[in-house]
Amino acid sequence: MTPFLRIGQSLQGQAGFYTIGKQIQKTVWLAKDKLHQPVFIKSVHHFRLQNERDIMEPSDPPAIVLKHLDDNLLNASTFQKLTRSQIKHVAKSVLEALSVLHAHTFVHTDFGSTVPASSAYAKDGNMIGAPIWRSPEVHLRIGWGTAPDIWSFGATLISLLYGNNFFLFKPDVSADHEDYDLRILQRQCEFLGPFPLSYREICPPGTLDVLARIMRGIPPERKRPFTRISEKELRRGDKEFIVRIMRLDPRERPSAVELLRVRWFEVE
Repeated sequence: MTPFLRIGQSLQGQAGFYTIGKQIQKTVWLAKDKLHQPVFIKSVHHFRLQNERDIMEPSDPPAIVLKHLDDNLLNASTFQKLTRSQIKHVAKSVLEALSVLHAHTFVHTDFGSTVPASSAYAKDGNMIGAPIWRSPEVHLRIGWGTAPDIWSFGATLISLLYGNNFFLFKPDVSADHEDYDLRILQRQCEFLGPFPLSYREICPPGTLDVLARIMRGIPPERKRPFTRISEKELRRGDKEFIVRIMRLDPRERPSAVELLRVRWFEVE
C-alpha cells in the first residue's frame, strides 16, 4: 500500500502546520511543527474521529498529532513521585484508551503494534510485553485475550503508587538468568497466590506441574499476600483497587470499562 504521507510534505492541522520527516511505522511518522519541535503523526481509522476529518489534510485517513516527549512517565516518576490525583488521571486515561482497543477486540501487547485477540499470536500464547509487566497466562504460554493488558495496567499502577523505581514482581536474578521468567511467576504467586484451582480449566497438565513446583518452592516466610499490606505502605482504597485488578485467573479480571466505573476514581 502506498503511504498517504511523504517526506517533506506539509500538513495543515487545527493547531498549525507540520512537516513530515522520517516514517517510524506503517502509519506513524516523525514530524516537526512550525517551531521545529518534534511531534508524531499517526493515521487512524476510528469512529470517534469521523467528525474531525478536517484535523489534517489529506483527510482520508484522518491523522492525529502526538507531542514528542523526552522521557516516559514511569522513568520521570522515579525522580518526582506523582500525586494521587495525577496517578488517577493517568490511570483513567490508560483505561479509556484500552477500552477503545478492547471494544474492537484488539490487544495492546506492548511490542510495537496491536493485534486482534483472535489472532494466531494470541491463540498460540506468543510472548508479549516486558517480563515484569507480563501476566501469568502469557508467561505460561496458554493463550491470551485482552486480559493481559489489564494485568500490565495494574502492574504499572503499582509502580506509580509506590514510586522510587519500585517493581513488585522484579526477581532477585538478572534478566539474562535462565530462571528469570519463572522467578517472576514465583513473585506473582508470593503476593497474589496461590494459583487458583480454576487453572486446571485453562492449563495443560505439564503447565500445571510447573505451577505446582513454583508454589511448593515458596517458603512460608516469603508468602506476602498483597491484601495484608499495611495502610502505612499503601492506602486501603488503592490496595483494594489493585487487588480487584490483579487476579491470577485472566477470566476473573475486570474489563477496562468495568474499572472505569469503580468509585476509586471519585475519591481523593
